[in-house]
Amino acid sequence: MRNSRRAAVDPFIVMDVMEAASRAEEAGRRIIHMEVGQPGTGAPKGAVETLSKALATDALGYTVALGLPALRRRIAQLYRDWYDLDLNPDQVVVTSGSSAGFILAFTALFDSGDRVGIGAPGYPSYRQILKALDLVPVDIQTAVENRLQPVPADLAGQDLAGLLVASPANPTGTMLGRPALRALIDAAHAAGAAFISDEIYHGIEYEGKAVSALELSDEVYVINSFSKYFSMTGWRVGWLVVPEDQVRIIERIAQNMFICPPHASQVAALAAMECDAELQANLDVYRANRALMMKGLPEAGFKSFAPSDGAFYVYADVSDLTQDSRAFAAEILERAGVAVTPGLDFDPVRGHQTLRFSYARSTEDVKEGLRRLKSFMQSR
Repeated sequence: MRNSRRAAVDPFIVMDVMEAASRAEEAGRRIIHMEVGQPGTGAPKGAVETLSKALATDALGYTVALGLPALRRRIAQLYRDWYDLDLNPDQVVVTSGSSAGFILAFTALFDSGDRVGIGAPGYPSYRQILKALDLVPVDIQTAVENRLQPVPADLAGQDLAGLLVASPANPTGTMLGRPALRALIDAAHAAGAAFISDEIYHGIEYEGKAVSALELSDEVYVINSFSKYFSMTGWRVGWLVVPEDQVRIIERIAQNMFICPPHASQVAALAAMECDAELQANLDVYRANRALMMKGLPEAGFKSFAPSDGAFYVYADVSDLTQDSRAFAAEILERAGVAVTPGLDFDPVRGHQTLRFSYARSTEDVKEGLRRLKSFMQSR
């Protein structure tokens, strides 16, 4: 059967690692999961209880395409609470996870063949969604001295229609401070490029609050999700914040592509936003896990990694250990029973020399994973 050129996207390698880990578990092995960016906790209890009650009384059919008005208002309130911003709820668009947010943003902002800059290393689905929409992802090879984040000089001569940045970033966990983020927004606008800020890991920070692009400019797209801080990965609910003159454009696309986000997930998401004590307890676990990783990885032999300012990842340079991160990750899974992600997912050029470790699961799992990694490295 004939396929489109747009369908020729690369696999998401971390999902292949998950599949290999699952096969090992089916064979009876206990695998420590450090490969996937999924909280070890489920949705907040208040969210589950609220949805359970709603299921007994409400058909939960279609909502309006932009999402439940109450949820849009509550998300706007979050921007007051977290960033002291007075955000118009009309600018909030509820989406089927951040993935739908990327599709909506890219479709609204860019035409076929447009070039969109993304930092490398970076979340691999940026690149593949852009390709599937007949857009051209432009990998910006970031530097260690810039905390593996783009800087304005990286945009010179790139002829970009858009720039997408993430802070805290996946896979590195590094964050952009206010001056650095402002400089990138200004540079993108000066070049006539749209600016998209992926803020999916906001709320998971350790030594300083992440800065939202909305604090610095009204002419940006911001993408966020309930998957990470709110611990609702499988519920597939997120949001976009767009300039007021972009709302109707996004609405028309959303009506036709998605009809609406899942009603049940929106009900749960609204309730989750009132579960701060439980969510902060989750953050305490990530903070403890991060401390364990900062100490345990060098002891195991993984000595060079990006500063983990936020999110729940460590991105390690393993060039002293291997030139084939995919084979190395497979060896770690086979011999140590620890699933980790090869850097090729995040950086096709330099990722053969890097691994990503996630510490989103339980503290006991992190301790056991570090013990296994140390034993494995000592036996090599």
